[in-house]
Amino acid sequence: MADIEREAMEYDVVIVGAGPAGLSAAIRLKQLDGDVSVVVLEKGSEVGAHILSGAVLDTCGLDALLPDWRDMGAPVTVPVRKDDFYMLGAAGALRIPNFLMPPLMSNHGKYIVSMGNVCRWMAEQAEGLGVEIFPGMACSELVFGEGGEVKGVVAGEFGKEPDGSHGANYEPGMELLGKYVFLSEGVRGSLSKEVIAKYDLDRDADVPKFGIGMKEIWEVDPDKHREGTVTHTMGWPLGWNNGGGSFIYHLDNNQVYVGLIVDLSYKNPHLYPYMEFQRLKHHPMLADLLKGGKRVAYGARAVTKGGFQSIPQSAFPGGALLGCSAGLVNLPRIKGNHNAMLSGKAAAEAAFEAIQAGRSGDTLDGYDKELREGPIGKDLKPVRNVAPMNGRWGMLAGLAMGGFDMWFQTIFRFSLFGTMKHGKSDAEATGKAADYPVIDYPKPDGTLSFDRLTNVSFAATNHEENQPCHLHLTDAGIPIGTNLEQFDEPAQRYCPAGVYEVVREEGKDARFVINFQNCVHCKTCDIKDPSQNITWVTPQGGDGPNYPNM
Repeated sequence: MADIEREAMEYDVVIVGAGPAGLSAAIRLKQLDGDVSVVVLEKGSEVGAHILSGAVLDTCGLDALLPDWRDMGAPVTVPVRKDDFYMLGAAGALRIPNFLMPPLMSNHGKYIVSMGNVCRWMAEQAEGLGVEIFPGMACSELVFGEGGEVKGVVAGEFGKEPDGSHGANYEPGMELLGKYVFLSEGVRGSLSKEVIAKYDLDRDADVPKFGIGMKEIWEVDPDKHREGTVTHTMGWPLGWNNGGGSFIYHLDNNQVYVGLIVDLSYKNPHLYPYMEFQRLKHHPMLADLLKGGKRVAYGARAVTKGGFQSIPQSAFPGGALLGCSAGLVNLPRIKGNHNAMLSGKAAAEAAFEAIQAGRSGDTLDGYDKELREGPIGKDLKPVRNVAPMNGRWGMLAGLAMGGFDMWFQTIFRFSLFGTMKHGKSDAEATGKAADYPVIDYPKPDGTLSFDRLTNVSFAATNHEENQPCHLHLTDAGIPIGTNLEQFDEPAQRYCPAGVYEVVREEGKDARFVINFQNCVHCKTCDIKDPSQNITWVTPQGGDGPNYPNM
């Protein structure tokens, strides 16, 4: 608002988001010149609080940024010792021999990590170099210069009433201004979404594609624990018409990461991703592993899967998109953290060169070129057709054709298919409820599977209730008037945190209720809503999940 007076602080580079991309950029800038002023703003209550990833880490990004990380106490200590891939049926599993898998999909030489803990460690390295890091500082607005360039952000605004008015304890926040602003918000960040639309950055890109990833941490019987074992599966319970798959990673301390990624391109609006995840754990392979153990954490996050052809222009006037804000996940490898780190490093080098030349507020074209032609592009380009093939031909045929395409490119360095298109967006892919069967999900047993709200308590998410809802409806009538009638309001099911409800009371019309306090900031609603009626914006700083070691 124009009438709000805010103090301003100026830096050389302002970074939004203390994930692997933002922290890598901050570290690299200070490595290049300790006198460059850098600030990192993190909406979580602490660094790592909002970080959720599988994760098997390819350390190439860490090697490029901090070559001595092994001697610096990095929490990267569990090497992959066994790498398995299974096709699941309802009661059995078929292991796919490793020699059939393209070499790029091998996990040997990689590490099972908590990316939350990796980011906490990276933040320590950044602060040791002189980077200022402010957690609990949500960036709610962009600040634009006279030429239309991004010149900063508004951070730390608190005390708004639910209707948006200023309460008695209102704090206007500050303007953090920089010669360049890096947006490393992760998937579907609110400022990144605004920048992409304002500068039409996706005009030459294919539609973005996403999945919803849900993850639990289990402490299992020591006799069943196999430290360093990585298992991926496809098939049941999603079947062959819905994309996605599970991961089971044995880290240290008898802990296992168990997760399911469901592609958000699914057509049947009755599909319930969270319950598919809970059903997965009753498969004999997982049930035997988890029996006698206990779940200690839960979380969920959207995952980018559009790949190379969906990357928007990553540089804009005054700044750059880093990591998952640009969509740099390698889908078949199920890895993106290495590319996030490499993107942060590349953006830092481009900004440093510009600052040294006396520039500011312009477009860092060199960064966008490096992202596409450098190691990130080389990682993503050979797998660019896997997601479109899965979407066009289904998981089974898509797996076969995708495997062939990756092998062919490994040998001959080009694809017979060129670059395939994704087609519809995930929202557009949603079919009408009347055209698809209702899916009957078994009731959670409270031992292996859990109801959604109970599990959300293990995300330790919290939002101050006396603030505006951060889930904005463009038209409040659409959820009941359109989505309920045509799609059986899929928000009731696609949200992994139980935020959205259709409440029916005797003698009254159905009501759409938003329990925003439950939100784990996954952004699925912003992506999958068939009417594109929901916009996720950041709540006040410090709110949201508080993940321990996701």
